[in-house]
Amino acid sequence: MKQILIFIMFAALLCWLMFSPIYKHVLIVRQAVLQQEVNYLLEIGASGSYGYISKAMQEQTRERLARFGMKPDDIVFELTTTTGADASNPSEPVSRGVGIALTMSYPYEDLFEIDRLIGLSPPPSSERMRAFGMKMSEYVP
Repeated sequence: MKQILIFIMFAALLCWLMFSPIYKHVLIVRQAVLQQEVNYLLEIGASGSYGYISKAMQEQTRERLARFGMKPDDIVFELTTTTGADASNPSEPVSRGVGIALTMSYPYEDLFEIDRLIGLSPPPSSERMRAFGMKMSEYVP
């Protein structure tokens, strides 16, 4: 009985050691891709040509992130400005000097389930990874 218990514990630890680095890399790549998209959207949206981050731009981002295995419907955008203006309205671009802040979030899904093998509890299903950025608008009407 003691040997069976040791075998089960050793097998669980071995599985965790083998697969732990893999899902950690998935987490790191997802976080990096989210941050890259935030930076890209802010660079384009705050440029002198636009002054906004439209819903169409957000949909294009969802399509790009879907290529990395993310579910487009789970991506949440939070767009604010320093003046409280709507930064997603193409008919009223944000003028020069106003800060546009963008936060994108995505759920962790079940990336941490394997941690249960060593007694760690995964984050709640409501937890999300986030990427944030802020840039001053350069749009001049």
